[in-house]
Amino acid sequence: MQLCSRCGKNPAVIYISKIEGDKTTNEGLCLACAKQLGIAPLNNMIEQMGISDEDIDMLNSQMADFAENMNDLASEGDIQEMMRSLSDGGFDEGGAATTPLSFMSNLFNKDKPQEMHEEKGDSKKKNKKKPNMNGKKSMLDTYGVNLTAKAASGKVDRVINRNDEIERVIQILNRRSKNNPVILGEPGVGKTAIAEGLACRIFEKRVPPKLFGCQLYLIDFAALVAGTQFRGQFEARLKNLLSEAEEAGNTVLVIDEIHNIVAAGDAEGAMSAANILKPALARGEIQIIGATTLSEYRKHIEKDSALERRFQPVIVDEPSVEESIEILKGIRDYYENYHSVKISDEVIEDACRMSERYITDRFLPDKAIDVIDEAGSRVNLKNIALYDVKVITERLNAIGGEEQEATENEDYERVAELKGERLKLQSELKEKEILAADAVITHDDVAAVIESWTKIPVHKLTLDETEKLKNLEELIHKRVVGQEEAVEAVSRAIRRGRANISRRKRPVSFIFAGSTGVGKTELVKTIAEVMFNNEEALIRLDMSEYMEKHSVSKLIGSPPGYVGYDDAGQLTEKVRRKPYSVILLDEIEKAHPEVFNLFLQILDDGRVADSHGKIVNFENTIIIMTTNAGGEFKSGALGFNSNDEVRISDNVDKSLKEFFKPEFLNRIDEIVTFSPLNKDQLRKIIDLMLKDIVEQLKDRGAEIEVTDSAKEIILEEGYDVKYGARPLKRAIQNLIEDKLAKLSLDGKITEGTKILVDAKDNELAFTIANV
Repeated sequence: MQLCSRCGKNPAVIYISKIEGDKTTNEGLCLACAKQLGIAPLNNMIEQMGISDEDIDMLNSQMADFAENMNDLASEGDIQEMMRSLSDGGFDEGGAATTPLSFMSNLFNKDKPQEMHEEKGDSKKKNKKKPNMNGKKSMLDTYGVNLTAKAASGKVDRVINRNDEIERVIQILNRRSKNNPVILGEPGVGKTAIAEGLACRIFEKRVPPKLFGCQLYLIDFAALVAGTQFRGQFEARLKNLLSEAEEAGNTVLVIDEIHNIVAAGDAEGAMSAANILKPALARGEIQIIGATTLSEYRKHIEKDSALERRFQPVIVDEPSVEESIEILKGIRDYYENYHSVKISDEVIEDACRMSERYITDRFLPDKAIDVIDEAGSRVNLKNIALYDVKVITERLNAIGGEEQEATENEDYERVAELKGERLKLQSELKEKEILAADAVITHDDVAAVIESWTKIPVHKLTLDETEKLKNLEELIHKRVVGQEEAVEAVSRAIRRGRANISRRKRPVSFIFAGSTGVGKTELVKTIAEVMFNNEEALIRLDMSEYMEKHSVSKLIGSPPGYVGYDDAGQLTEKVRRKPYSVILLDEIEKAHPEVFNLFLQILDDGRVADSHGKIVNFENTIIIMTTNAGGEFKSGALGFNSNDEVRISDNVDKSLKEFFKPEFLNRIDEIVTFSPLNKDQLRKIIDLMLKDIVEQLKDRGAEIEVTDSAKEIILEEGYDVKYGARPLKRAIQNLIEDKLAKLSLDGKITEGTKILVDAKDNELAFTIANV
């Protein structure tokens, strides 16, 4: 390596061109000399990075030692051997598998004007230790994890209740040809765990003699592809990996998500990993255990029949709840030790049963394990004693160092003081450790985790919730006037579902029938507000938007090949996000009959598959359909009486049978007929409508009072038995809101204004007083 042209001691790392007249000379400078010459880019870099003169001296020393070692290797020919080994089987983790030999050789063997440390003789070189080139990391260790070694060191979790699947994998591995199992199953059922279970069996020698000493390597294909910038790099890495596995012998490669090999390295003009693997698998040079989902296997592997026939599928089914309970009991101690909690058998059973019931888009045992894991984290965070134990332990460690330092300084007074503190902390530590060990996961912790995931209230009823459910009718009647039958029917359904008396596999469903303006939609909004404290929690679909046959695809998503296939269904996606919800299908009779066919499955099984094949669960929803069918009637006399109510009920039944098929109506839990509103009920509705105006003016610091006589004028203006309460809203807008808007624009409504609305000459009179 060239030395600095100025000092002649340190390695040259900065190269400049020096021009003197017509003569140009190249010089190499060390960092110290380059700084002294005031080379601007270097000085700026040194200033920005905060490099001191001591740092520069240290760098020069390290470069000198490095150059000396390289010269020793070059003089003894070891550098040539190193480069040859790199070319044959070595690699660089971020680039190509081969290194340009001629470049490196010329770098260390070319003639140089000056040589470093010429005064050092051959005797010192002979005493130098050569780097151990045989200690380089192998391809298998770089791009894989040795599962057998992990099992030997106890770093692999126990595998429970998968003996049949592991035996099947061993049986395939023991074959003479086509001995490559591929483990297929849904996400979370334990595919990778089977490979880990096999590693444990190999370590325990509970396998056929052929597999004794077998090494299982879990290959990271992402790392294998990473850093391959040029054509041929990925292929070279993979070929070297396969060659190393073949030379090692008795090595099995485990490839998780094996469908990725079809596309891995598949750039323009390059070969995919699958095409490189196929010849090696066909000749039996290597053995592979793959794992992937059924859908990915079908989509990627089955398309390539030549690749598919080299693998033998092993189907892994989702374990039952009872099997999942046994699995969690077997791995319970891992989570108890990690979270410093106690997990009882009852909690494990709750986690498995509740996750199976409420978490419908995932699979056992993975979802139950995650519930226990997060419940343990929840309890751990609330355990203040663990924090105290950590603080005390750190202080005790610090005291040990301070005691040693004080003893060395012969400060015996300080030693006695520290010793007293240490004894006190040790006593306190024992107490805190006892308190920390009392942390226990309960049913409420498991329920809270599931509730946070699904928004479904699965925890035990609190006192406030119990009172709310008991007084549900009263709470609903604060917004809904009359319609006792409908309110009672809905309240019963909510109480049944929340109390978990019996499990339903289908949603609660109602048809609200009656004339317009009688409170059907208002009742549904009130239910959403009472249950979720938010009216916006309602999933509302206006069925007039689904009048065409093809519009049913908007509910569950467009089929493949159609525009919008990647878009989620308007109904299925909302229910997947909010599985505990009230679904309002407004004016159901306006929808196309194909929509009713879709709801047949939902109302009967409580589930439907969207356009992507994902199952959406409706078990925890309440589906309410509103219709005006049969609500029209002609009363023979003024007012409304019981005979009219019977007539309307019969008319509704007849109309619904005309609109809907028997199999649809038969799946509805209850058909509720809404009665027309009488004048007494409309008076109460006027009070509810005026509440909004009172609140708006109150926010502005003003007050309004509407007398009973004024309300009678509003009632006469807005009363129509056929249209219900909607004309009342228009009457209030015309008679009160319009007048208030004009007064506000004229600046007559300010803070402290009192407005009295009274009747005068069959009209409303407004009296304004400013306080």
